Amino acid sequence: MFAKAFRVKSNTAIKGSDRRKLRTDVTSAFPTLGTDQVSMLIPGKEELNIVKLYAHKGDAVTVYMTGGNPILFELEKNLYPTVYTLWSYPDLLPTFTTWPLVLEKLVGGADLMLPGLVVPPAGLPQVQKGDLCAIALVGNRAPVAIGVAAMSTDEMLTSGLKGKGFSVLHTYQDHLWRSGNKSSPPSIAPLVLDPADLNEEKVDPTLQGDLRGLTLEGKEEENGEVHQACEEKSLSEAPEDTSTGVLSQDSTDSRPLQEQMDELLQQCFLHALKCRVKKTDLPLLTSTFLGNHMFSCCPEGRQLDIKKSSYKKLSKFLQHMQQEQIIQVKELSKGVESVVAVDWKHPRITSFIIPEPSPTSQTVQEGSREQPYHPPDIKPLYCVPASMTLLFQESGHKKGSMLEGSEVRTVIIDYAKKNELVDTHNKNLVKLDPILCDCILEKNEQHTVMKLPWDSLLTRCMEKLQPAYQVTFPGQEPIVKKGKICPIDITLAQRASNKKVTVVRNLEPYGLDPYSVAAILQQRCQASTTVTPAPGAKDSLQVQIQGNQVHHLGWLLLEEYHLPRKHIQGLEKAPKPGKKK
Repeated sequence: MFAKAFRVKSNTAIKGSDRRKLRTDVTSAFPTLGTDQVSMLIPGKEELNIVKLYAHKGDAVTVYMTGGNPILFELEKNLYPTVYTLWSYPDLLPTFTTWPLVLEKLVGGADLMLPGLVVPPAGLPQVQKGDLCAIALVGNRAPVAIGVAAMSTDEMLTSGLKGKGFSVLHTYQDHLWRSGNKSSPPSIAPLVLDPADLNEEKVDPTLQGDLRGLTLEGKEEENGEVHQACEEKSLSEAPEDTSTGVLSQDSTDSRPLQEQMDELLQQCFLHALKCRVKKTDLPLLTSTFLGNHMFSCCPEGRQLDIKKSSYKKLSKFLQHMQQEQIIQVKELSKGVESVVAVDWKHPRITSFIIPEPSPTSQTVQEGSREQPYHPPDIKPLYCVPASMTLLFQESGHKKGSMLEGSEVRTVIIDYAKKNELVDTHNKNLVKLDPILCDCILEKNEQHTVMKLPWDSLLTRCMEKLQPAYQVTFPGQEPIVKKGKICPIDITLAQRASNKKVTVVRNLEPYGLDPYSVAAILQQRCQASTTVTPAPGAKDSLQVQIQGNQVHHLGWLLLEEYHLPRKHIQGLEKAPKPGKKK
């Protein structure tokens, strides 16, 4: 609809009564949105404009703009979200997935044909003909288009995924998107799906992961006539497995998933008590016990999901373990439970045998392999500036030379001794010759300071040198950069709905992949995560986690990745016991 330029008829500020009506219409059109979310989408005081326009085919469309972006558009009394809105609420509509090379065709005005769909392991979302749907690309849940289903899910499967699937109304990069700030889709990790969700009656196994040809129905206008254009693309070179999730069910185990999950839950529980939790850790928040200890003990290739167990909730499981007198749980503050005691001599703990292989909580994705993360060796360096070259040239160093702190001290000491600057009456003082005066003294000190103690001399020299650092990853050549290495920065942000989110940035200098960290935190915290470009930083990403997750983040970085605390800032923002996250 917006593949070509549209004509604006009017652009006016919305009235108070129309704003209230729009909120009511949004609530009715999208019942999954909560009151707070509707208030965020349709702000009460911020500027909100109504833009009436004509699409290139003559359709009369009403667009609602706020913050410089189109958030909704209305066509024939039906409301539709734009991609800008869907990036904030990616689960607002049932989402179907296609391949990245399809996007260009959709932007050009093509409809999405069923052979272009990627069928996930859990099958296609259940929709009816005429339902509004979102379209995302493989590897990213952020929608890039919206369309109307041309048939129901059952009809799609019955057809063998042939024919027209969706009439596309709006896409990322079309002219409606261009009327906003032209931002790119955020990176939203695909949902980790469980094999228990498979509906074998509705999903043809031959379609699972089948990389078929793409058929797109495009519309091209030529001499006033509309022609149907079909195009097929081979996906024989497409990757056979694009899943980034981990299995929660042991494919070699024929038992029901719930029974497997109960066993896995108890295994992780006992493993955590035997190997990870210490007496000094008590009392321990039950959420911390789960996120920082039990999840870390989950075997490779498995995913711990309490909802898939017979217990359904952590509190119910821990009550059961308390009845067995393994642990004691108390509500130390209103609504917040903690493990306050553990019987480490309980037979179930003493007899528990640690499974092999070891937990994979310290793994980071690299390509398609998982490798243990080892923190880099970080050394502060000092770069010789032009103003200090005379002092360092006698030792063979020149402008731009990089030295460690010990080397700087050696150069200064050797210089002082070689030039007989050590005070004969007090070996702790060093006389300042013209070179030292020029290098380390301020202008108002040039004629008043004649001697300095060794520690003061060395400190001043260090301060006059330019900061630099060297990062060495295991098995790799050292990387030397000027300036100071930025610490991993953890901050808390408050959203308009009064909900907190945890934001962490500067992971890349430490060899951490933001997408891998986001995936781990999503599992540990049982909260949604997104990866987006870091504001004001070139080629840097930030991870955003719903809620105050500083405890989980701190545990991951300090206890599992073994990064020095001095390279992490913001750990003090962790919620205090008893406080609501």
